[in-house]
Amino acid sequence: MIDDMSSGLNIEKGNDCSENAYDWAKTTFSNRPPKQGRIIAPYKKSYASLLRFGDQKIGITSDGIGTKIEIAERFKKYDTLGFDLVAMVADDLSSIGLEPTSISNVLDVNRLEQPIINTLLQGLAAACDQTNMSITGGEIAELGNRVSGYGEQMHFNWAATAIGALPPQLNQPIEGLAIETGQIVVALKSNGFRSNGFSLIRKIMQEKYGADWHEMAQSRSGTWIQELLTPSKIYTPFIQALMQSNTKITGIAHITGGGIFKNLSRILGHNKLGARLEYLFDPHPIMLRLMKLGEISFEEAYLYWNMGNGMLLTVEEKEWDNVVALANKMNYQVRKAGVVTDQPLITIKNKYTTLVEEY
Repeated sequence: MIDDMSSGLNIEKGNDCSENAYDWAKTTFSNRPPKQGRIIAPYKKSYASLLRFGDQKIGITSDGIGTKIEIAERFKKYDTLGFDLVAMVADDLSSIGLEPTSISNVLDVNRLEQPIINTLLQGLAAACDQTNMSITGGEIAELGNRVSGYGEQMHFNWAATAIGALPPQLNQPIEGLAIETGQIVVALKSNGFRSNGFSLIRKIMQEKYGADWHEMAQSRSGTWIQELLTPSKIYTPFIQALMQSNTKITGIAHITGGGIFKNLSRILGHNKLGARLEYLFDPHPIMLRLMKLGEISFEEAYLYWNMGNGMLLTVEEKEWDNVVALANKMNYQVRKAGVVTDQPLITIKNKYTTLVEEY
């Protein structure tokens, strides 16, 4: 087992807390009248929950952008964070086949600084326009010293809840039940870290360059700010286009916390299947650079970061041409990364390393 404290986090403890939270949530499922708000897809490893309101099936999920906020505070650059927030929730909804429709956000601040808030919400609106979502609610709460961060400017935490609808072409959400041995795994390239793994990044930089590491980064290399604050690629438009073209997707893994192994096993676990991945996108150069700076192993890096692959799809081989055609049209980079296997074993092999994990 990897020493999770290398990042300042304990992933196993986090998983245990999530399991405990789900157990408490389950106690409420049967208390809902069957006509309104009844949960119909309670699989605990799903990226979102599906509820029934009459004949309509509605999905809901919540997330935030984590400690990437501190990077923005250090560089005083806030315009990309709205894309991170939308990506975290919209792509979770799309990961079970839902069409994201609306988002409500909560912005907790230590004090109000309108220019920063305006920049954040301007970015959120732009990201929602890209995904065809509406901002239908929100809260800005001034909490004083209950919210802290880096520097003298406004500090904040930012989270959101998004809602989506199950499109008419789907009778059930996409949770991996139709994945079979021999289907291909399609990788969608990320454009950076997205909004995960920043606790490890911050720890590496602070240990290497001290508490004000961003000042070194800014003066020695103008690329750090672009690399660390690259907005998350939002995959929702591409997933929606695939479904509208009647491309049959059997499983979708959103590569967020826990990396490829944890998230891919979430959709393969239904049928106790695995995958052999020999043609994933390579890790971004900034990831390799940080691995060297922090003496981080590939095993750790593939646990905390997406390593160049922001989403994985499983489809039948005959769907590949449709996937490529739409990707080229919509400016997404895709790769036939591997194949589904008949054992609960995930193998990643590239020019840098070979990793194998049984789940």
